[in-house]
Amino acid sequence: MDDHQLLRYSRHILLPEIGIEGQQRLLDSHALLIGAGGLGSPAALYLASAGVGTLTICDGDVVDLTNLQRQIVHREASVGDNKVDSARDTLLGLNPAIRINTVAERVAGDKLHSLVAAADVVLDGSDNFATRHAVNRACVQARKPLVSGAGIRFDGQLAVFDLRSTNAPCYACLFPEAGETEEMRCAVMGVFAPLVGIIGTMQAAEALKILIGAGQPLNGRLLLLDALNMDVRTISLKKDPACPVCAAR
Repeated sequence: MDDHQLLRYSRHILLPEIGIEGQQRLLDSHALLIGAGGLGSPAALYLASAGVGTLTICDGDVVDLTNLQRQIVHREASVGDNKVDSARDTLLGLNPAIRINTVAERVAGDKLHSLVAAADVVLDGSDNFATRHAVNRACVQARKPLVSGAGIRFDGQLAVFDLRSTNAPCYACLFPEAGETEEMRCAVMGVFAPLVGIIGTMQAAEALKILIGAGQPLNGRLLLLDALNMDVRTISLKKDPACPVCAAR
């Protein structure tokens, strides 16, 4: 790190759990963000400000006026622009020294697998189960840690699925692909603006801890947030020995 970086990240470096070595790990790291919406916005802002050296952001949508109530990486002047381009401009304004890769599409198949394989950590801020399961399968195959977040109305969820730990569950252990989980979207159900900010920021915190190697990530645990009453619960998760996604691995 040069003198400018030492000053910029000095408040991180002062923390004994991070220090110069931990900050250098962040600068050398690559995070993949699936979604630049309510969850991806705060996650990306904190990853960028913390100095994660490379961010790859995937989102096929354009900025809509209704997004601005909660998707804080975007500005009103960006309405109609691709979300990934809007996010890149904001993030580079915050930290011009990092590298931002943009993928203006809903990634799937081989492309998704190659993006996951190239990253050190994956943050899933998507809004549908098909994408979440596809990202989970790619992370299981590549053995990359997955930080999964969700938020609707006043209810948020956060979990880490890191199969580098032998007994760790994957996303499909919690939500089986063949299950009858109800799909709920904020366009229909509504969402409390700070809720996704809280969950997205916590996703960034978990990702940073994983990259630095500090603390105890939320691996094998599901955090549930009721923002209306500000009640937080944590539930232990178990690996499904019959899970069709991760059991064989």
